[in-house]
Amino acid sequence: MHTVWVRLNAVVFFGLTVLLGLSCMAAISKIGHSLRYQPIVHKLELKTLKSLKSHGGVDRALLSFDIHADMRPTFHWNIKQLFIYVVASYETKSKKINQVVVWDKILETIDPKKVIQEDNVFVKYALVDQGDELRGKDVKLQLMWDHMPITGLLYMGEQPLSESTSFELPSEYQ
Repeated sequence: MHTVWVRLNAVVFFGLTVLLGLSCMAAISKIGHSLRYQPIVHKLELKTLKSLKSHGGVDRALLSFDIHADMRPTFHWNIKQLFIYVVASYETKSKKINQVVVWDKILETIDPKKVIQEDNVFVKYALVDQGDELRGKDVKLQLMWDHMPITGLLYMGEQPLSESTSFELPSEYQ
């Protein structure tokens, strides 16, 4: 004795419940994949330091680097895209941890190559210190990435610090 609307409501919400259950199982199926399958970073190193200047009361460094990384191991059926970025980190007297994103790229599942191989890449975003403490600092370059799944939680990955490369900035402005 139910109306059409009550039956339609039951069917639609049953379908949505099944879809939710399948989405949860899909997300759970790939938990831990990123711990076992890491990208292979062949090279991430400074190529040239273009300039180190004081600009508006802050220190700004412009540089280029080489990056060769095989991102194929990080992809699986539930990954839509990877947001990949290079972080320059350094320490100053006023701040213990300074991290600046200097370059980024989105790598999608439909890209057949899934390999980043670029030489002499100029930074998209300058290495800027909010004070004047950038001169003479040891800077580490590290590759990081965010997994963006089709369904499930977003999660991050990063190159181990032991594999990151470092360079020292000059003690005088250039």
